Amino acid sequence: VANGDYLDYASVEEAYDTLAANYDGEIDKAKLVDGLKKGLAEATGDPYTEYFSAEESKSFNEQISGSFTGIGAELGKQDNAVVIIAPIKGFPAEKAGLKSKDIILKIDDEDALSLSISDAVKKIRGPAETSVKLNVLRGSEQLEFTIVRTEIKIPSVEYEVLDGGVCNIRISRFSDDTDTLVTEAAKVCKGKATTSVLLDLRNNPGGYLEQSIRVASHWVDQGKNIVTEKRGGKVIKEHPATLGQEFKGMKTVVLINSGSASASEIVAGALKDYNVATLVGEKTYGKGSVQEVDQLTMGTSLKITIARWFTPSDKNIDKEGIEPNEKVEITVDQAKAGEDPQKARALELLK
Repeated sequence: VANGDYLDYASVEEAYDTLAANYDGEIDKAKLVDGLKKGLAEATGDPYTEYFSAEESKSFNEQISGSFTGIGAELGKQDNAVVIIAPIKGFPAEKAGLKSKDIILKIDDEDALSLSISDAVKKIRGPAETSVKLNVLRGSEQLEFTIVRTEIKIPSVEYEVLDGGVCNIRISRFSDDTDTLVTEAAKVCKGKATTSVLLDLRNNPGGYLEQSIRVASHWVDQGKNIVTEKRGGKVIKEHPATLGQEFKGMKTVVLINSGSASASEIVAGALKDYNVATLVGEKTYGKGSVQEVDQLTMGTSLKITIARWFTPSDKNIDKEGIEPNEKVEITVDQAKAGEDPQKARALELLK
């Protein structure tokens, strides 16, 4: 037990005894115990510290691996409200028109403002071909979407060689397969004599730290620090670049926006700080806290915020985000017309 401190369970037992003696209805002890654990996590006041039941643990793991049934959107917290961090490209949430920073007011006509992220995920997911209704707040406008769920299974990386010898790599999240696919992209691109790289991290909600370190290492010299973890303002760990460097010296532009979060910000921040890439787009989300998932008994788990991320130049990512070198926004009309001025500007810079 940390610092030798023990919780006083006498008051908890007192509350349970009073409940058991007076409650008019059936009491499920397993649910009560789950509620106690959930309450411990919620009492920290940190939206990313969460207790997961066995079912919620399964859902969380599916989300990171990229295989689940739902609408295809990463959720987060902002001012205690559940928000869309990023809709995943090509899936129902994006096709319906949901956008980064949309605040979810209701899920199937039930209030969603007081929900935890995992509870919101649980309500939004469901069997394929069923629908879910979301009421969201976008700025001062309230919008309603009815979205049909589908099987969401996507590789974390897509790549192609564009005209002009540009290796175009899009990373949708940092999953188990990310670095393997980026390494594969590097091999294919080099085989086609590419001279520059366009790395698209827009609407990438993050994922595994280890994968973001490996991806950044394709540009950053082995041994150089990619990101620093600080707890209580003190450095607890630095994460150096690993062997890789396939794109070292190649002209690179990284696309970012408000949906680029967590591991995406680690990569973008490192490449910007070492001047190995130009960042184009909009300021990133600003999720610079480190979560560790500890497995508990009976398939349950606890996700705990253990530190904050800082870029190599000691910039705090949390709540501040990463600013692009060149700001380029996409208007509503441009998005509707299928135009992508951010990518167009990136390609101009890579000529």
